[in-house]
Amino acid sequence: MSQLSFQVSATRLPGRCRIFARSVLLQRGWAVQELWWQIPAGFAQFTVADRIAWVERQVTEAIEAEAGACRLVVGKSLGSLACGSAADRNISAAWLTPILTIDHVAVALRRAMEPTLLIGGTADRVWDSRIAASLRHDVLEVPSADHGLELADDAAGSVEVLGQVVSRLDRFIGSLGG
Repeated sequence: MSQLSFQVSATRLPGRCRIFARSVLLQRGWAVQELWWQIPAGFAQFTVADRIAWVERQVTEAIEAEAGACRLVVGKSLGSLACGSAADRNISAAWLTPILTIDHVAVALRRAMEPTLLIGGTADRVWDSRIAASLRHDVLEVPSADHGLELADDAAGSVEVLGQVVSRLDRFIGSLGG
């Protein structure tokens, strides 16, 4: 029986990460439901709490529409504001460049009991190495990688980083069974 995963994405999601995460899931036999959203007008003026509520609502509606079939959420950046939705439903998650500088995200990740993977770079201003290390989750921290998981002025190095990210996602997803 196929497993269902949501790949949560946002307007700034680098295409290469989304494409490869989806490819890994499909190669592992998972059914993938991609969730795309249109950021509402005025979103930049929303309070942090309102942004969290908006993202959680989008993700929760998608999860609930699958009537219990969702076993994994894969999200990047803004999508990580839905960490609480995954944690509260005991759903495994892989978060690429989660916004660890927002307390809600860190608290939700501490609450998450299912297997969780965090991937971020030390040059990303929303990644907090200390918080990532304090969590009981699997962590891939890439030295000098920015929010796009790229290395400044190093195209070849950025491709190597992509390889590391895809390999870690593959290993993590494989550990979930299927």
